[in-house]
Order: sequence, then structure tokens, then C-alpha cells
Amino acid sequence: MNHRTNFNSTFANRGMNLENDINETNKYYIDYDIALICKKPTPIRVTKTDYKNLRVIDGFFECTSTLDYNGVYKGYYIEFDAKETRSKTSFTINNIHKHQIDYIKKVLKQNGIVFLIIRFTLLNKDYIITGKQLINFLDNNTRKSIPLDYFEKNCYKLEIKYAPRLDYIKVVDNIIKKECNYS
Repeated sequence: MNHRTNFNSTFANRGMNLENDINETNKYYIDYDIALICKKPTPIRVTKTDYKNLRVIDGFFECTSTLDYNGVYKGYYIEFDAKETRSKTSFTINNIHKHQIDYIKKVLKQNGIVFLIIRFTLLNKDYIITGKQLINFLDNNTRKSIPLDYFEKNCYKLEIKYAPRLDYIKVVDNIIKKECNYS
């Protein structure tokens, strides 16, 4: 399935602050041999280039992407995505595509660690909702959004620091303790 896009659109740059924080964190984890987590490239077919200025002029997504990041930590496979919302009260479920929800279920089926990092940009709050929490919420609610209150009561809160910027590995340690059924 091919999806044409305008690479200069502001839509494509949504979530870049959160992504920058995660990329800085991942670099820290790699530099200090803590974890090996990387951003996955989105498969794009370039159809027109400006070689003189080294620019992509036109292209399209070759297929739907899964989640943005994956890697390994202490022998555990990790996969996650970064999402932002400007809402002060909830996170709209439509921000998670159906193919991403299906993929989260597949990672869980393989006993991988999967989660979303959700940033409430206007509140300066970051949370991790695990794949199990997300699927459980979707299976047991008819709401079209996840209320902030749910995140505050059930999910992991992340704090912005200097280094690592967004230390999500501490949460992964908790997920391993609580959710992984490895022998």
C-alpha cells in the first residue's frame, strides 16, 4: 500500500520534541552500554530528488510502519512508539493506528516488552502505558480517548532530566518484574 505525502508538511514533524528527547536518551543508553534501542527508519520510496541540493523532492511510504523504536535490553526485546497530545484531559485513541494496535498484540504474543510513551505537551507530563494496559483499556472501554486520570492512576510517570533525558529504562525494569513471565 503506497501513501503519498508532502515531506515539508508540519504534520510530519509532530512529536519531534518527544522524539528528540527519546533519541538523546537512546544515545546515552548506547554510549554507556545500558541498552541498544534505535529509531526504526520508515520505508520510503524516493521518486524525485534534487541532487544538487541533496534534497528529496517527492516520495511515498512503501508500507505502513509499525512502532518507532526497537532494540534489546538485558536480553529482552523492546518495542515502543512515541505519541504527543495537546489535550489537557485525555489522549485520543485515534492517534494509535489499527495496524499499530495489531502489532502491539503480536509483540505481546511473542513475550516482547511493548509500550507507548505519551506526552501531554501542554501539561509537560510524560507517561508510559504498557501494551498490556493499552489492550486491556481498549478491550474494556468504549471511550474514544484515554483520560489523563487513567494515566495518573495506572501508568508510569516519566521525569525529564539532564541525562538520560527521559529515563524510560527504569520503567522497563518495572515492566520486566511485573509483566514478563520468563523462567
